[in-house]
Amino acid sequence: MARVTVEDCLRVEPSRFRLIHLAIQRVKQLRKGAKPLVECHNKEIVCALREIAAGKVTWENIEQLGKEIEELSLGDFLDLAKLSGEKSA
Repeated sequence: MARVTVEDCLRVEPSRFRLIHLAIQRVKQLRKGAKPLVECHNKEIVCALREIAAGKVTWENIEQLGKEIEELSLGDFLDLAKLSGEKSA
């Protein structure tokens, strides 16, 4: 994939200040285990910027993406609890 630049992201989010805050939120989600929305084998910040440049992460959907990772984490926790309960029985 070609290099992502800030200019690519500024086409989607014209404010540098808002762009940085959006990227930070997405990086935190990726570090908690969220699946990247674009093919990316780089650090979280590069993935976040690529997602923003592709229009996949916006201010309109960032909170929903965060809720999905919370739901996923809770589901994983419940699955692990079931497995450990089965092993001890």
